[in-house]
Amino acid sequence: MNSNIALIAFIEIASSLSMGLFILWLTYRGFQLFGKRYFKMKAETNVSYSIVMASVLLSVGYSMSSVIQPLVSSFRLLSNTSESASSLALSFILHGSLYIGIAYLASITITVLGILIYTNLTPLKEFEEIQANNIGVAIVVSSIVITLSLISHSGVELLLESIVPYPTAATIN
Repeated sequence: MNSNIALIAFIEIASSLSMGLFILWLTYRGFQLFGKRYFKMKAETNVSYSIVMASVLLSVGYSMSSVIQPLVSSFRLLSNTSESASSLALSFILHGSLYIGIAYLASITITVLGILIYTNLTPLKEFEEIQANNIGVAIVVSSIVITLSLISHSGVELLLESIVPYPTAATIN
């Protein structure tokens, strides 16, 4: 058994669970505070708002999955060094935190900008309709959020891939 790969696997599983739950909780709380502050809505009492919140959580979760491949590439490159296990684990955690932070900011930015642009392009006041528990409008806004996440996923992954510390290739003259 390759102990470095096993270490990578355990760190990836533990960080995926802990950071995934933390990010989803943070997103849920942020969206809950947004709804309460600006529209006096609660997910517990408004089905339409719950639908939109679920789509935001799904969108953020899906965007966060773009971290996996660049993170694994980075971990594999780092594991080929002769660092001690504790130094290697610290490097994994630091790189993982950086990638997760970038992906989270990108996912929240894409979601917020998408909702803002869409709601400004239409004559309907979507959040007033959602506040009035209009499920049809909630489904449309949720579809927009999820679709933007699907479309932008590979861009977020490519952004993360650009900061993986790949070794430089030799050039032939």
